[in-house]
Amino acid sequence: MKVLKRVFQVIGILVLICILVVAGYIVYLETTYYRIDDSVAVEVDNNPQAALQAGTQYKAATYNIGFGAYTPDYTFFMDEGIMNDGTPTVGTHSTAVSRESVEACTNGAISVLKGLDADFMLLQEVDVDSTRSYNVDQKAALEEAFPTFSSTFASNFHSGYLAYPIGDPHGTVNAGLLVLGDAHVDSAMRRSYPIDEAFPTKFFDLDRCFLVERLPVANGKELVLINSHMSAYDEGGLIRQQQLDLICGIMQEEAASGNYVIVGGDWNHALGGSETMYESGFQVPPWVSTFDDSLLPAGYSVVIADNIRSVPTCRNNDVPYEKGYTYTVTVDGFVVSDNVKATAQNIDAGFEYSDHNPVLLTFELQ
Repeated sequence: MKVLKRVFQVIGILVLICILVVAGYIVYLETTYYRIDDSVAVEVDNNPQAALQAGTQYKAATYNIGFGAYTPDYTFFMDEGIMNDGTPTVGTHSTAVSRESVEACTNGAISVLKGLDADFMLLQEVDVDSTRSYNVDQKAALEEAFPTFSSTFASNFHSGYLAYPIGDPHGTVNAGLLVLGDAHVDSAMRRSYPIDEAFPTKFFDLDRCFLVERLPVANGKELVLINSHMSAYDEGGLIRQQQLDLICGIMQEEAASGNYVIVGGDWNHALGGSETMYESGFQVPPWVSTFDDSLLPAGYSVVIADNIRSVPTCRNNDVPYEKGYTYTVTVDGFVVSDNVKATAQNIDAGFEYSDHNPVLLTFELQ
């Protein structure tokens, strides 16, 4: 009996230790968690002097570089899917497979961007100092690759050490939105999106935001250039609707002022009816919401890529990428005001360096 009693005592102590460790970790997460204030001015580095000209053709690209993790065979633990026969699937990784892989993907994304020869680049999931990307400074690498461009950066994900999943913890994350441009920027501001503040979702849903740049135009107007990254894992799309309401309100204000407006980025909504457009062995994932002009304020439209039917911009990460089998959709792109004449192309980078393909906008301020 004494031995049995001793065994139960040891088990009890171990259980208590586990409870204290878990409770302590939750306290750590809560005390280190905070949201960045709304409407925070952002510094513009390396600002050129040249102003934009109406009637001149420019190019802008949007590209979610996926923190340098997403080689074609990479899968992500938060991505789930359902095959057409009903079989569920789920990704496995939380961090990139190696530092070398992150560096290769970052350099690959840079080579893709250089090939686009864009005047402006709106980039998402750019890591600065994160466990998941082996502390590779992607922002510095991108700025070094485009030394004559202005640079603005807004934090979109900052967290204490995320110990989940247990076998491959996501770790500490510092990531954001980066805009590189070849024209003068008068000012830049970080605007906070609403997010799901429920526990534990808030620790994984990033500190969502959009980055607003104001660029002078020689005719006295402004180009309001916005880099946006909406929530992805939002069951029912309630948070994304709140986010859409906020940014549409900004669009309305800018249109009333007579400004030119371009909003680009990762909308995490299916654009152009693309939710069922591409051949796939999978059902439409539950995270996919649809988006069209009916959701926008008057005077705005989605610029649908000319080649949208042949080139998607995003793959689901529940299984390795295989063209015609993995679920794909177009969620990246641009919305413009009616005084901006624009066309777009989805760029087929083969999901070689990210789970997204870039989109190239050719535009003219009228």
